[in-house]
Amino acid sequence: MTHGPGTPPARHDQWHDDVLPGWEALTLDLRPDAQGPGVATLVRRRGVPRLERAVLYVHGYVDYFFQAHLGEAWAAMGYDFYALDLRSYGRSLLAHQRPNDAPDLAVHAEELDRSVRLLREWGHTVVVGHGHSTGGLLLCLWAHERRGRAEPVVDALVLNSPWLELNRGWFDRVVTTRAVDMLGRVAPHTVVSQLQPHYGRGLHRETGGPWDYDLAWKPHEGFGVRAGFIRSVRRGHRAVARGLAVDVPVLVCTSDASGPADRLHEALDRTDSVLAVEHMVERAPRLGPDVTIVQVPGGVHDLALSSAPARDRYLADVARWVAERLPADPPPRRLSEPRPPGCP
Repeated sequence: MTHGPGTPPARHDQWHDDVLPGWEALTLDLRPDAQGPGVATLVRRRGVPRLERAVLYVHGYVDYFFQAHLGEAWAAMGYDFYALDLRSYGRSLLAHQRPNDAPDLAVHAEELDRSVRLLREWGHTVVVGHGHSTGGLLLCLWAHERRGRAEPVVDALVLNSPWLELNRGWFDRVVTTRAVDMLGRVAPHTVVSQLQPHYGRGLHRETGGPWDYDLAWKPHEGFGVRAGFIRSVRRGHRAVARGLAVDVPVLVCTSDASGPADRLHEALDRTDSVLAVEHMVERAPRLGPDVTIVQVPGGVHDLALSSAPARDRYLADVARWVAERLPADPPPRRLSEPRPPGCP
């Protein structure tokens, strides 16, 4: 499965065949940012009956949507599944862009706002935001900034190993963070670190893992972690530490154990070897007044890519929580925005 950075979206303003068989994609033109013109990409299953409820999935860092089985699981829960490839990630990466480079996470609010608005226009009366890792942090910050609305942007958040704190020692969390904060202000595109490749190699089929995905869009070592991105992420972490006020129910799912992120180890296939579970458990209650924490025995960082017993447990926990926390027969919502040309 290879597509490569700089692959242009096929067509704009209408659904077209996606790189995943049986799926289709919609390219969303965005306002130019620091890198110039940008797009985001919505992806959904093709040719299925549309349901009243929907979920919007947001991937992590050095990532894109490829977990088709996740869409099937949400369909079994009674939800239409939409995935969003953010600007400069995966399907949305344009030839002139630095991959995965967002000196300010707030730039992604545009594609989140627009995606949810489209879902509401298409008749979805309940929308769940579902984020993995950096996508989980992004959804929390976004929902916090849009709290208090008569009609919430989403009705609940489901977070898969959200990135709520830096998985490093005190020196990096304090001293290095201060240095990167200054560097990110004056030279935001400077590469300050690389991803460790062990987790990715443990996932991908070519290196002995169970999953197949595009290494051009999700390389094991990433694309170089840039100062502006880390500066923005660390500011998000500080906001979480102070306490957010997300005003919808939040489910935070994590593994039950952390593994070392800096080396290969024998528990790579059953621990979170990217982030520290204890950080997520400690910070999760600060996201808002209604937070549920579930830990999945044997889960890896992306719980949806865990081995079958842990993956099944994770999806069952999500299904149970969603059924309990969201009304069975939600009242219809009034849709006020006009439907854009070319969109169903």
